[in-house]
Amino acid sequence: MTDPVSVWRRLADSSVLLDGFHALKHAVRFGARIPVAVTADRAAALALADELAPDVRQTLEGLLTEVPETTYASLVPRPHPTAVAALAVRPSRSAHLERLAHTPRTAPVVVLDNPRNLGNTGAVIRLAAGFGATGVVTTGTLDPWHPTVVRGGAGLHFATAVERLDVGELPAGPLFALDPEGDDIRGTKLPDDAVLAFGSERSGLSAPLRARADHLLSLPMRPQVSSYNLATSVAMTLYHWSARGF
Repeated sequence: MTDPVSVWRRLADSSVLLDGFHALKHAVRFGARIPVAVTADRAAALALADELAPDVRQTLEGLLTEVPETTYASLVPRPHPTAVAALAVRPSRSAHLERLAHTPRTAPVVVLDNPRNLGNTGAVIRLAAGFGATGVVTTGTLDPWHPTVVRGGAGLHFATAVERLDVGELPAGPLFALDPEGDDIRGTKLPDDAVLAFGSERSGLSAPLRARADHLLSLPMRPQVSSYNLATSVAMTLYHWSARGF
């Protein structure tokens, strides 16, 4: 039997870290290739599967290897309360780019323009996956596959196309950028092929993204409230798109 710790150390630098039971559960559900998965308490992990994810319980039973708690802790940046971790193969960039470029689209693409906060980016990817968005694209230097982003996304990177692109490489489609000076979003019907762009938490939309935008939209906000959290803004916008038929 292959030693899972040896496999982990060989693959860690080139793989996606799935940190915790829920990240592993989601990755399995959406077809991730997982060469190694460990836990400090296999019985507890499988009990969680029985309770929360019976659809993937059999798969997890075959994947998970129990290791000493100290060994588990040595493999991850910080131990997760569920004491579960795995390594997954990152999806093909070319496949993601093909998915983002494919038309007609049945759901928008979310663009985060030069985001700064890793946790917020993960939360957006989790939201986008929940709404069935075609993908999440980031511009700028932040790596959308950073372990902290994947942790914040609860492994749902595998449920949508997540890539980093330049503004000039964004998918085709009408680009709706969220901006406080834009038109009230409640007066606009967002099409399925929309590209929905959100500025960074600190500086808003970049000049290249603003120049590329076809429409500027604003979210309803009480006077004297300065802004919403990035993930909240994305959630409100995706809900507006999803509720278009009601």
